[in-house]
Amino acid sequence: MSFFNNPNRIPESYGVRIGIGLIVYFVVMHLVGLSHHVELRLLNLLILITGVYLALKKFKETHGSHLNYFRALITGVSTAAIGSVIFAVFLWAYMTFDASLMQSIKENEPMGRYINPYMGAFIVALEGLFSGLLVTFILINWVQTDEVNEPQG
Repeated sequence: MSFFNNPNRIPESYGVRIGIGLIVYFVVMHLVGLSHHVELRLLNLLILITGVYLALKKFKETHGSHLNYFRALITGVSTAAIGSVIFAVFLWAYMTFDASLMQSIKENEPMGRYINPYMGAFIVALEGLFSGLLVTFILINWVQTDEVNEPQG
């Protein structure tokens, strides 16, 4: 059984996929010359929503169509956190080695003069974590979960 098919590694598997998706999207936007448009970060949310939804769907599929509300919350948030941290590490490395991107951020963003590659990566990871929390909360109210209180007897 491979890493990407292991039912016990769903958050890690889909988190890696989210991270790869975010990195590919960033690289494509950078090659096209649109990486300086901050508004395009909203499309990162679509990648995050898709990854968390697919992780929740896979969890339900591999666990006998059972998805407890709190287990879904943990699965979704951890999936988003793993993907965001992978992307943040990539951005830290990219901003460290590409001084032009860091200079563009310092010149064009309101708080840019206070940001360095470490702070930029931390902000991206934190933003991804909280976005993942919100996305997961919305999705688990949309995806059918098990009842919390089953009657006894």
